[in-house]
Amino acid sequence: MADTNGTAFDIVVLGAGSGGYATALRAAQLGKSVALIEADKVGGTCLHMGCIPTKALLHAAELADNAREGQHFGVHTTLDHIDMAGVNSYKDNVIGGLYKGLQGLIKSRNITVIEGLGRLVAKDTVEVNGQRVTGEHVVLATGSYARSLPGLDIGGRVITSDQALHLDWVPKSAIILGGGVIGSEFASVWKSFGADVTIIEALPHLVPNEDEAISKAFERAFRKRGIKFNVGVRFSGVTQDDSGVHVSLEDGKTFDADLLLVAVGRGPRTSGVGFEEQGITLDRGFVITDEKLHTGVGNIWAVGDIVPGLQLAHRGFAQGIYLAEQIAGLNPQPIVESGIPRVTYSEPEVGSVGVTEARAKEIYGAENVETLEYNLAGNGKSKILGTQGFIKLVRQKDGPVVGVHMIGARVGELIGEGQLIVNWEAYPEDVAALVHAHPTQNEALGEAHLALAGKPLHAHN
Repeated sequence: MADTNGTAFDIVVLGAGSGGYATALRAAQLGKSVALIEADKVGGTCLHMGCIPTKALLHAAELADNAREGQHFGVHTTLDHIDMAGVNSYKDNVIGGLYKGLQGLIKSRNITVIEGLGRLVAKDTVEVNGQRVTGEHVVLATGSYARSLPGLDIGGRVITSDQALHLDWVPKSAIILGGGVIGSEFASVWKSFGADVTIIEALPHLVPNEDEAISKAFERAFRKRGIKFNVGVRFSGVTQDDSGVHVSLEDGKTFDADLLLVAVGRGPRTSGVGFEEQGITLDRGFVITDEKLHTGVGNIWAVGDIVPGLQLAHRGFAQGIYLAEQIAGLNPQPIVESGIPRVTYSEPEVGSVGVTEARAKEIYGAENVETLEYNLAGNGKSKILGTQGFIKLVRQKDGPVVGVHMIGARVGELIGEGQLIVNWEAYPEDVAALVHAHPTQNEALGEAHLALAGKPLHAHN
C-alpha cells in the first residue's frame, strides 16, 4: 500500500467495483486526483463473481446445446461430456485477461490504488490498514453480496452464486431458490450441462420484474426445455444429508436434489464500514441519496449496488461517470432509472428497457397506452437460428415509445437500439423510417415499429 498519510485527494472512492472504478477513471480523466480503495480485487463482483463469469458459463452452455442439437441443422455433432475443469479454466482466462487490462487502465490514469478494507471515519476521511486517506469528496461504492433468507444458512449443499461459480462438477439435480435474473441464468446453464433443474419462486412468475407477457413466454420456453418451476408459493425450509438437499414449501410440497442454489438477490455491503456513524441514512442497508447521488452529508456521494434501484454493472458504470462529472462541475443530466437496459442472458434471452405495459397504464392511464407484439417467426435471421419469441412495444397513445420488451435467442444484443428509442423518446414513425440490415434480428425492431406506425411489412398487424 502506498503511504498516503498526510496526502489529500480530490476524491476518495471506497470500493473498486463497477461504480467505484468508473468514478475513478472518469474523475482522473477530468484532472482530479483520486484514491481508489478496495478490500479485494479491482473490478468487483461484476468482473470476478458476477457478470463476466456467469456469461462465460452461459456461452459454454450454448456450445453444449449447439453440439447436442447440430443434427437439426444437418451437422451431425454429439456432446461427449462437460469438462468442468476446462470450462472453469476458460472462464478464469476470460476474467484474468479483463482484470489485467483494467489494472493497466487504472495505472495509466495515475489513480492511487490502496488495498485493504476501508472504513469511513470522518466526513472526508477513510481509514485503511491504520492509515487515514482524506478527500475533498468521498464516494461510497462498497457493492453487494449474495443474500440469503432469514434462518437459511449457507453451507454444504446449500450454496449461493459465489460457490456455484467455482463448482468443479455438474450436479445431477439442482433446486434454485429464486426465479429472477441470477436464478434463471444458472438454471439455463445447468440444464444445458445436463442437470435436472427446478426453480422455486415466491412471486407469481419467473423473471417477475419483466412485462407479464414476457414472463409468461419465458415460462413456456423453460417448460419446453424441461426446466421445472414452482411459482406463487414461499419457501419454508431445507435440510441436507449425504444424499442431497430436501426443500419444503409453505403449501407442503417437497423437492429433493443434489444442491440448493440460493438466488434471492443481492444485499448492499454497508455493514461495519462506518456509514451510519457519520450520519449516512440507510434503509434496509441501502444508502439513501438524492437524484444527484448525494447522501445529504458533507461531500459524501454513493454509487452502484448500495443505492436503491437496479443492481446492474452498467448502472454502476453510468452512475460513476455521472458522479465524476457532477463533482467536476459539468452539471450532467441525472440518470433515469427506467431508461437503463436490462438483460437476462439465459436461453432464451430477455431484454427490456423502459416501462412495462402495466406500469405505463399506471402512469398515463389505460386508455392512453398502446402495445404491439411482433413475433420473431416473421424474422429471417431468427428463423435461421431456430429461435422463437417476440418484441413487445409499449407506447403512449399518439406519443413516443416508452417500453421495449424482447424475448428470444440473442435479443440482448438488440437492447442498444431499444434504449436509444426509449431514452430519445422516439415515435414509431421515427424508427420505422430507419433502414435495418437484412437479414438480422435487429430487423425485427424495425418491423415492430413499422407495424406500430400502421404500415406493417412482414407482419399481419
